[in-house]
Amino acid sequence: MYFKKYLTQPHYSLHLERIKFEEKKMSGKVSFKTINKLALPSILAGIIEPVISITDTAIIGHVPQNPTESLAAVGIVGSFLSALFWILAQTKNAISSIVSQKLGARKLPEIKNLIPQVLLMNFLLGITLVLLTHFFAREIFRFYAAKNLILQYAVSYYHIRVFGLVFTLITFTLFGIFRGLQNTYWAMFISLAGGIVNIVLDYILVYGIDGYIRPMHIQGAAWASLIAQFLMMTAALWVFIKKTPFDLKWVSQIHPQIKKFLSMTANLIVRTIALNVAIFLSNRFATSYGKNYIAVHVILTNIWLFTTFFLDGYADAGNSLSGKLIGEKDFYHLKKLSRKLVKYSLWVALGLSVVFVLFYDKIGLIFTGESAVLALYHQIFWLVILMQPVGAIAFIFDGIFKGLGWVKYLRNMQLLATFLVFIPVLLVLDHFGLKLYAVWTAFWFWMAFRAGSLWVKFDKEISG
Repeated sequence: MYFKKYLTQPHYSLHLERIKFEEKKMSGKVSFKTINKLALPSILAGIIEPVISITDTAIIGHVPQNPTESLAAVGIVGSFLSALFWILAQTKNAISSIVSQKLGARKLPEIKNLIPQVLLMNFLLGITLVLLTHFFAREIFRFYAAKNLILQYAVSYYHIRVFGLVFTLITFTLFGIFRGLQNTYWAMFISLAGGIVNIVLDYILVYGIDGYIRPMHIQGAAWASLIAQFLMMTAALWVFIKKTPFDLKWVSQIHPQIKKFLSMTANLIVRTIALNVAIFLSNRFATSYGKNYIAVHVILTNIWLFTTFFLDGYADAGNSLSGKLIGEKDFYHLKKLSRKLVKYSLWVALGLSVVFVLFYDKIGLIFTGESAVLALYHQIFWLVILMQPVGAIAFIFDGIFKGLGWVKYLRNMQLLATFLVFIPVLLVLDHFGLKLYAVWTAFWFWMAFRAGSLWVKFDKEISG
């Protein structure tokens, strides 16, 4: 009787409501809404860079003067710049991990003085890379097996685009800070605006405006990208100053978290260098097969990078949320997060694969009208489609491991994937004359190894 009476008391009802509220609050940590609130803006922000590259490639591939050589040159430079951008972007992942973990532990004020020091370091790093690569551009692209007109076009294009390294490095660092604060909308809006500016300027500067602007051919595409990168950096700095709890006030004393930042960055850079060894070798082998092969390889690489950045949206959500959850020491929701991210990412990969199958021929026509190039593209593109599901899993655990700070393991698995999987498969299949089949089959095994090794490690550590 007393128990029944107790259940009807107002204080008990309030207690039940409080329990329900807390359960709802906890389940919301890794809900569909929470994940997609971070992932969808990150997807839109992430695909802008490959969309810019695809736009450059598509426009240059249709110029009336030497379209195949122009396409090859833009592709080679794009590959080298992507390598540099990916290496530099590791500072974004390192600072994002630190910020998200401090946010989860409610200790953001501890890193307020760290941010200006990181930005200055990255500015100086960008300037150094510009100076080192600008004066050795010809030697760099000869190393990619470029020669004659392709080499000439590549050097002239790079001499303009290289200055965007500084702008992009600062922008990437700021985007990492925004992501650590669980906000991917700011990066999305800035990236969309920059992408629109780039596309519009591409058409204007490459083809010109009769009576007003002379056609600038391949150099016009370089100027379009450089201007867009500068505007994006300016917008990101404005948002950083106005919308975040951080500022640019300099403190001369080195922040104690700098050591952790540099250690994470160094491991991620080694990992990314190993990744780019595979990218470089794929370009070098494709270039050695002839101009049609490198043109097709450029097309396939641009499509693959588009899907990579697309799938990276959920990886970015994993990076941001896993860092916050580990800061809170919430391992239950961390494991739940991984399962949901894999499921969502696989659905996205399946959707992309269906689109690619339905528009198989039309996608090639976006990039070129050359019949020999299109015929070769038709033979190889299905391998890129097969990479989508394994890529989805690899990218998810890449993002989660970065958020958790497990960067040494990421480094080691990438080294193994490149030197014990990608290179042997490439060399063996190339020996049998499979050419681009060799390149893209090696990529599939490379990606599958990364996906499997990271998933097994995560389950072992979190479940154990």
